[in-house]
Amino acid sequence: MEIGLFTFGDVGTNPHTGYSVTADQRLRNAVEEIVLADQVGIDVYGLGEHHRADYAVSAVAVALAGAAAQTKRIRLTSAVSVLSSDDPVRVFQQFATLDGLSAGRAEIIAGRGAFVESFPLFGYDLGDYDDLFVEKLHMLLEINRQDPPRWPGSPHTRPLDGLGVYPRPFQERLPVWMAVGGTPQSAARAASLGLPAAFALILGGEWARIAPLLQLYHQTGHGAGHDSARLKTSLNVHGFVHDSMEKALDIYYPAHSAWFAHLGRDRGMPTQSREQFRALSGPRGGYFVGGPSEVAEKILAAHEVLRFDRILIEMGLGIIDHRQQLEAIEILGTRVIPEVRRGLSKRG
Repeated sequence: MEIGLFTFGDVGTNPHTGYSVTADQRLRNAVEEIVLADQVGIDVYGLGEHHRADYAVSAVAVALAGAAAQTKRIRLTSAVSVLSSDDPVRVFQQFATLDGLSAGRAEIIAGRGAFVESFPLFGYDLGDYDDLFVEKLHMLLEINRQDPPRWPGSPHTRPLDGLGVYPRPFQERLPVWMAVGGTPQSAARAASLGLPAAFALILGGEWARIAPLLQLYHQTGHGAGHDSARLKTSLNVHGFVHDSMEKALDIYYPAHSAWFAHLGRDRGMPTQSREQFRALSGPRGGYFVGGPSEVAEKILAAHEVLRFDRILIEMGLGIIDHRQQLEAIEILGTRVIPEVRRGLSKRG
């Protein structure tokens, strides 16, 4: 099992702590976080694409390239690339370039996006939301599959009549995951294509609630004739780790509650009291928050049931002091991951 981190590069001011960060600072902080994550043994780091004033990362591959030359082993992925409003040719070229810079450590998690600002920004009709993603995903996969690609075009994409797309990646092919936001249709689509799937568990509840989706994914993939080795899954969660549960709550809850209050005005999400948040950070809860042993035990318990191949934790949610973020990354790499590895080894 791989253990990694992801963030959208939140910017602004935390109303509870007064800590502020600008977009340029957050981008530099993210690079420093990735470098530290590489040093302490974290497997993957992802940056998510948004086109809003409250997030710093709109050009994911550019930001990841800033860390590529300073790291040696950590995998670098989008989390996600909003493929529906982008050009599959350019997405492939950008991540193939990142793959060359990192000597084969680039990945793409392709998704439709939880926010829709990119659609009017790049001139797309929200009425085509699903069709855009399906057509562009197939185009990206064809570009990745062979050189030159054989793509006849579609209502929302142009044909590639024998035209090569360069550079080609350092790896034989770029790993392309599909983001699954929680619907059976999305899980089944990823499985039918034989794509590894990143399942988002981001609004609380119990982690076990996602089990039926993973079961559907594997059943559909096997039914489509895909080898089990191709049907990889990732669990993408909110979480934070520090020396103890209380310390983790003291740092993370103010950032998380401010984030919910801010986005809740737009998205209709309810705020959570500290007591509610603590309950959702318990052994069965969907937030992976606590001291090193608590987070490690929860990862092991969830893995025992869900059997995911990767877990990505969004520890950079909301506005958190950069120094405390670095402390959390070091604890994850030096204390949580070794405990998880020991637990998996004991299971055999």
